[in-house]
Amino acid sequence: MSAAPFPTVELCAQDGAAQADALPEGWLRVESMDLDAQGVARRPDGKVVFIDGALPSELVSTYPLRKKNHWEQAGLIAIHRESSQRVRPGCPHFGLHTGACGGCKMQHLHMGAQVAVKQRVLEDNLWHLGKVRAEMLLRPIEGPAWGYRYRARLSVRHVFKKGTVLVGFHERKSHYVADMAHCPVLPPHVDALLMPLRALIAALDARDTCPQIELACGDRVTALVLRHLAPLSADDMGRLRAFAAGHGVQWWLQPKGPDTVQPLDADGEPLAYALPDFGISMPFRPTDFTQVNPHINRVLVARALRLLDVQAHERVIDWFCGLGNFTLPLATQAREVLGVEGSAALVARCHENYALNRGAAQNRRALAATRFVARNLFEMTPATLIADGAADKWLLDPPREGALALVRALADIEQSRIGAEGAAPLPAGAEGWTPPGRIVYVSCNPATLARDAGLLVHLAGYRCVAAGMVNMFPHTAHVESMAVFQRG
Repeated sequence: MSAAPFPTVELCAQDGAAQADALPEGWLRVESMDLDAQGVARRPDGKVVFIDGALPSELVSTYPLRKKNHWEQAGLIAIHRESSQRVRPGCPHFGLHTGACGGCKMQHLHMGAQVAVKQRVLEDNLWHLGKVRAEMLLRPIEGPAWGYRYRARLSVRHVFKKGTVLVGFHERKSHYVADMAHCPVLPPHVDALLMPLRALIAALDARDTCPQIELACGDRVTALVLRHLAPLSADDMGRLRAFAAGHGVQWWLQPKGPDTVQPLDADGEPLAYALPDFGISMPFRPTDFTQVNPHINRVLVARALRLLDVQAHERVIDWFCGLGNFTLPLATQAREVLGVEGSAALVARCHENYALNRGAAQNRRALAATRFVARNLFEMTPATLIADGAADKWLLDPPREGALALVRALADIEQSRIGAEGAAPLPAGAEGWTPPGRIVYVSCNPATLARDAGLLVHLAGYRCVAAGMVNMFPHTAHVESMAVFQRG
């Protein structure tokens, strides 16, 4: 990579005109940053320009990449005045140059400014999409800026013309695999594996039929899942075992879909992560969904439960419960917990983890009665919602699609109760059912959170009493967040 990943030009004394409203011809003043980490500027005619690599308050020259009637995308020619928040990227593969890694988008922006941008994205989405303003902004949850990514999907490509194997993320805006020697967002011990992995794959008989390695790190174990499109030879199995022994990792093999993943050798230590605030240990398989950033996850779970403020006499439902990341901590506080998840395989894992932690509860309160069910949460209705019984409090942690069906069912029940025009009759059993008094919603997509928040506030009878961002993915444009809804 060149010394400067973005083109810059020093201002001369006569360029003071740039400080005034009138800019030299062709220059643009960057006003803000969008969710894709592009600088946003306006031409004199009002046309919006999205600029890769530009930061708010900078003065830049650009060239067009894509033009539409009301907006265009542009690339940087030069930065004439840099933002005070611009920093030197921490990775040699970051930038706008050909072959740059596309895994991160914000390494050129100071970490504090990254957090501020993401908080603003959350607030803007809540207002513009949901017409909701939180009564209180929560302090952002932050953690280590580097070495945080304990889950990753690394692409593998044998490039015959170059006589090499590439292992890493895709290039910026490309399907090609970046030529990466280092990745500082991976844990240091995994970063150190990138070049040895390239050498290993190059030595395999199956090097042309291994397109992917999935990484999953627990507190003590690092697992690598090798996707292979053809059976592996005995020699290749031996090479994988030698690599595992030499580098302290486990190999898992995936010949077809995710349900075919099995360990290369069955006697390895299981993957697991701890939630020490609650005395919980969570075993998992390398393809199970777990949070990418374990440092943030511990704080996230603790804050979510603190905001939910569960009392010992209360019943709680954890929707989209996954492995039980929130469910088992909730079971240390509530009278009764119900965990609902769309994947039957994850529900089975929940039962196993509950039994494991219940048996290990010696010097702390025993886990509350907890039940797990598998259900399609994207097809919820008022009837199915009522059938699950009333709960004092809810916790929601949906995927990027959000919890629209669930929230809409709750809103429909409220609209029926108040006799709103066009509302459907209440389903059977609704007479004794009461909505939760408080909801904590953990989101990985501010747009779907805002949509669901609009329903909760405007149709279901809730106030948005607090909201804040969670910097689960430093240096990327991904926005994780949390919101609290109180009834009445």
